[in-house]
Amino acid sequence: MQSWILIAITIVFVILSFFILGSLKLWIQSVVSNTPVSLVRIILMPIRKINPGLIVNNYIVARKAGVPITVEELETHYLAQGNVKRVVQSLVESNKANIDLDFKKATAIDLAGRDILDAINTSVNPKVIDVPKIGQAKSTIDAVAKDGIQLRVRARVTVRTYLPRLIGGATEDTVIARVGEGIVSAIGSAASHKHVLENPDVISKTVLHRQLDAGTAFEILSIDIADVDIGENIGAKLQTDQAEADKHVAQARAEQRRAMAVAAEQEMHARVIENRAKVVEAEAQIPLAMAEAFRNGNMGIMDYYNFKNIEADTKMRKSLSGGSEQQEDDAK
Repeated sequence: MQSWILIAITIVFVILSFFILGSLKLWIQSVVSNTPVSLVRIILMPIRKINPGLIVNNYIVARKAGVPITVEELETHYLAQGNVKRVVQSLVESNKANIDLDFKKATAIDLAGRDILDAINTSVNPKVIDVPKIGQAKSTIDAVAKDGIQLRVRARVTVRTYLPRLIGGATEDTVIARVGEGIVSAIGSAASHKHVLENPDVISKTVLHRQLDAGTAFEILSIDIADVDIGENIGAKLQTDQAEADKHVAQARAEQRRAMAVAAEQEMHARVIENRAKVVEAEAQIPLAMAEAFRNGNMGIMDYYNFKNIEADTKMRKSLSGGSEQQEDDAK
């Protein structure tokens, strides 16, 4: 029984020794670095699920760099799932660069999902953004001047992080989109593409004047036109397409008029046939009228013979006239 008690005591002693020795090492390191941390606090950190080595080492780094910070603040940020190491590094770099950044603002930026260390580096060393972004489907910003000539432009935008707008500010993609829009507007307002080719800085000045960095996490320092190429003659192409469309419209209208003319011709032909039928019907009434005249005594036999002679003479004249016209046609 006593042996089991001794074994249990030994195990507990070994475990406690392990924790105490590890904590003692960190405590000695902090004391030697002239940034003392309570030994009890270091021992209790693992119980609170805090990495003591991470907290103590970053506390030493911060205090040695002159950053006013406490162990409790680091523990709080660690428990909030923050990146303690990057926050401390950003505070150290901002302190050396005389950038106004305190621990509260740095932790807020880190917990918001922004890379605080990259933001500080960009504030110290501005970065260059390609417009359009490298790797996109289109490698240039295409715009058309007033004379109808297309220009293809590539620009480089120099920006630095603007810390007051880093939380809630628009990202790099917004800057790229706004600069692209400004380039299109600047070229579109140019009277001639030659003017843009002669003075590419017109684009830069116009775009910078519009303050495109408003509401973003960046401050635009400069916009440089890297390349300007001549594209297609969009104006001529549009005029050609318009002329082709006008031709199709004119052809459609001509076809409509032709169809209306054909319909009118068919209608007139039908009317002619109708009138001929009426003439035939009227001629059929003549014998009946003559018979009625004989019965009533209004017409004698001599009158009938005179009518027939006139009719025969008329047919002869028509026959002779038709034969002479046929001979003239044959002679021709």
